[in-house]
Amino acid sequence: MPQSLPLSTDAISKFAKRWAPPTLLICVVVVSTRLFAERLKDVVSLSPLVVAVVVGIIIGNASLLPARIAKDTKTLGKKLLRTGVALLGFRLALGDVADLGPATIFCVVAVVLATFFGTQWLAKVFGLSKGLGLLLGTGYAICGASAIAAMEPNADAEPEEVAYALSLVTLCGTLSIAILPPIGRLFSMSESTFGVFAGAAVHDVAQVVATSSAYAAASVKTAAVVKLSRVVMLAPMVTLTSMHRRRIRPISEAEATTKTALVPLFVACFLVAMLLRTVHVVPKAWISPLKTADTLCLAAGMFTLGTGTSLRELRRLGGRPLLLGLVAWMLVAGVSLGLVLVTQ
Repeated sequence: MPQSLPLSTDAISKFAKRWAPPTLLICVVVVSTRLFAERLKDVVSLSPLVVAVVVGIIIGNASLLPARIAKDTKTLGKKLLRTGVALLGFRLALGDVADLGPATIFCVVAVVLATFFGTQWLAKVFGLSKGLGLLLGTGYAICGASAIAAMEPNADAEPEEVAYALSLVTLCGTLSIAILPPIGRLFSMSESTFGVFAGAAVHDVAQVVATSSAYAAASVKTAAVVKLSRVVMLAPMVTLTSMHRRRIRPISEAEATTKTALVPLFVACFLVAMLLRTVHVVPKAWISPLKTADTLCLAAGMFTLGTGTSLRELRRLGGRPLLLGLVAWMLVAGVSLGLVLVTQ
């Protein structure tokens, strides 16, 4: 008698029946949003992540998904989201950061810390939740939507607050494209100096490129390296926040019996990916496909976050989060400007 296969045909059929619909849905959405953002890039700098969350909000609020498919889509999206954050590490080589020099590295670290903690303090002043303050502080300080996605598990924020944070970093990053270049000309910044300013002050990579190229083509490379040097701080920020949250948060009986890693697995993978890029293990030909992969995975996660967002609850948040977003944007831009003028 031949031995039976470890997986029966029935088990495979059940697996495919459960996961095929959400997988197909996510694939269609993320590819479409990527293409849509590419078509619009000459008109407006719009991240595929933002397009994906908007599509998710529309689908979720129109109740177009059956409950079971919506649940499985959310589960799959969360895994893809963390995979996308891990893949971000392949964008970074520590040698590029070291080449910036001590003054620029100091500027980057100071901007990140001032924005991260300053935005959370502003959220408290405005009477908003700690979760929203943490998400906005992380997004503004490090790398926009990607950083919000990485910090979201530690924020204890409502889906509506996550969506609001994503909207605000997109709005203010887009405003930077129009406002920062005139500021650079007002202070007669060199192309390199403005690259440092844009890389330190703007949130999303695409928006950094758009802002710096609006000033001068030669500013783009410096701006991109400075921007990515902020991404290096994503892993320690998420890890330290996770440790702090564990220390101050009451532990439930269920959590006490469950062992959780001190460093989240996706953060550890991010660090490993960054190390592999630094020691040149990853062939240069792989970098572009890996960038595309992390964007698609992050877009998948943003889409599933959007499907769980209620527009009614978004309206309930009111205008204070918008005010917080604008003031925090002025904070990061102001601190960046001051440090650039002093250090460059």
